[in-house]
Amino acid sequence: MCYYTKIDRETCIACGACGIAAPDLYDYDDECIAFFVKDHNQGITPIKDTSVDAMLAAYEECPTGSVQISKQPFHQSENVK
Repeated sequence: MCYYTKIDRETCIACGACGIAAPDLYDYDDECIAFFVKDHNQGITPIKDTSVDAMLAAYEECPTGSVQISKQPFHQSENVK
């Protein structure tokens, strides 16, 4: 099953939880606001199977729910969780 992710940059509080849980998936801009690195936070690049657990950990650790997950690219779907 494919998963997609992106960060809701409006609600991100720059806590660093997603970057700790999944450093290959999430990074921070100059204001320390997180984004999904694989497609510049568009949420259209599938997550590799080897990174799904890290993505789910980032989702669970985010205190504001800013890590978003979908089973379809974000331009085509609602969030899964």
